[in-house]
Amino acid sequence: MTAGVISQKPRIVSQARAVRVLVANAKGGCGKTTLATNLACQFAREGKTTTLIDHDPQASATDWLKLRNARLPIINGIEAERERHRAGSTLSWRMRIPLATERVVIDTPAGLHGNALSDLVAQADIILIPVIPSAIDMRAATEFINALRKTQAYRQRACTIAVVANRVKRNTLSFNSLKEYLDELGIPFVTALRDTQFYVKAGEHGFGVVDFDRQHPKEQEEWQPLMHWLGCTIDDIRQAQS
Repeated sequence: MTAGVISQKPRIVSQARAVRVLVANAKGGCGKTTLATNLACQFAREGKTTTLIDHDPQASATDWLKLRNARLPIINGIEAERERHRAGSTLSWRMRIPLATERVVIDTPAGLHGNALSDLVAQADIILIPVIPSAIDMRAATEFINALRKTQAYRQRACTIAVVANRVKRNTLSFNSLKEYLDELGIPFVTALRDTQFYVKAGEHGFGVVDFDRQHPKEQEEWQPLMHWLGCTIDDIRQAQS
């Protein structure tokens, strides 16, 4: 299997081993796919068997995966939205997660709300919300977090939520406002990703930041707090399951 192959054969899901990270925000343009694809790269580089599930009708994560070089760490892919229409069932794609999967990253569309949001929350162990430090985006994120917490799935099983600041210019009023805003919400703010065209250019060729080894140290350094936080959170999840 190559790095960009989309899984085709039905297989049994390994629920006990796979930790699922949902990347979500109802607002478009906040960098969900960039976060999801780079997160999948990080897990794969750590040696974790990783599956990237694409629920976005635009299928940007799927297109990115098809561009990925076979010599890079393998990431399995599932075109969930296209499969849903093709098979006529919202559940059929679940049977296609490879048995050995240890990490699942779920990319989601803009405008996610209601039952669709609740269904995805029910599948998640961890929810990452990318937020751009602007007044409009922060208001939208507040509304989304409130809606998320009101879903039936979250009320039944409150999973861990954290925020990733995206397209950040540090030491600006908007960035400082974002940090204050998150403190008020009581939501962990785990890292800030710089406003740079590097993510766009890397994504155009199926790469993630970690695939460049030490060639882009500033971008890679930004991911260390997130991966450390995820590692600790996953350890807590494993202990709770045991």
